[in-house]
Amino acid sequence: MQYKRMPIEIESPESLGYDSIECNLAESSVRDVHYEDLGIDLKGLVIAYGDHVGKPALRELIANDNEGISANDVLLTVGAAGALFIIHSSLLKKEDHLVIIRPNYATNIETPRAIGCTISFIDLVFEEQYALDIEKIKSSIRPNTKLISITTPHNPTGTMLGAETLSSLSAFAKDNNCYLLVDETYSDISFQPKLPLAATMNDHVISVSSVSKAFGIPGIRLGWLITLDKELQELFLAAKEQIHICNSVVDEEICYQYLLSKQKYFPSIKQEVRSNFMILKKWISNHKYLEWVEPSGGVVCFPRFKSRTEIDIEKFYRILLADYKTYVGPGHWFEQSKSSFRLGFGWESHNAFEKGLNNIDSAIDASMAKQGLALYS
Repeated sequence: MQYKRMPIEIESPESLGYDSIECNLAESSVRDVHYEDLGIDLKGLVIAYGDHVGKPALRELIANDNEGISANDVLLTVGAAGALFIIHSSLLKKEDHLVIIRPNYATNIETPRAIGCTISFIDLVFEEQYALDIEKIKSSIRPNTKLISITTPHNPTGTMLGAETLSSLSAFAKDNNCYLLVDETYSDISFQPKLPLAATMNDHVISVSSVSKAFGIPGIRLGWLITLDKELQELFLAAKEQIHICNSVVDEEICYQYLLSKQKYFPSIKQEVRSNFMILKKWISNHKYLEWVEPSGGVVCFPRFKSRTEIDIEKFYRILLADYKTYVGPGHWFEQSKSSFRLGFGWESHNAFEKGLNNIDSAIDASMAKQGLALYS
């Protein structure tokens, strides 16, 4: 496999250095939780090899949060990224074909590229409200198609599939003897009715999630994949054992105790996200230079400069960070034009978030190619 570093990782806030950013609007998660605020008790924990599938009580907890699955259907992984690597490296070979929506989380694209399989992209279009056209997926299927890969709520646009679309796509995958991978990392944060767990629809669907994005504990690196297919789960376990044998028992215990008391922490997280979302809606509703497709879930959106805006894009990003210490995720992180950028509304406090939005406006003003002629009449 030919690995290549991804721009989203090279230019990530943690790589850039958090001390160089005052208003971090590039983050795709909610605000990080402080360990001391959780009241976690690790006394008595033996720092040994853990259950290879994952802590049984934690898998039971995850299963109980979803109808139609058991703990045996859950495999704990090192974050959602670990789950995605296990799935891609287990299912895909060079001679296989993958259908994937784009833009997408970079790992979903780069790992199949490293494997060398053929990829068909289904590009989501702003003018179509970033809606997934299921007919485009159906027309892309080949005899060697092994996997269809989607995300909902979507990163970076924040759009969501409807239940009927997800059900239809699940049935289509099974009818065509391929697998449907659904990255559901943001499923606990949605502004419309929550979809059922995709993996419960049939045994050709694989769900992936984690505690990184919606719960504010990305540092423990804990995720999971869910499938009703027992043979497939055994294959994924074999891959996990060859990559890292088991998860960190410390990470699993922290995750278990957090999720056990989720209702103690999560309502306030959702309220903060909702408050920032309303600030964002007001800011962009009548924006002179930016437009968006309003997200339906998650904590990110993907606004873009209006087509007739005259602006030096590179200068905008440079000024935004250098002069205003504000960071957003430029479109090239997702193989899109830099005229679009990912804007996260879950990580910063309300004051810092508002300041960051104002800084974007100031950086736009400072970056106009022709002052006073930002928009053609």
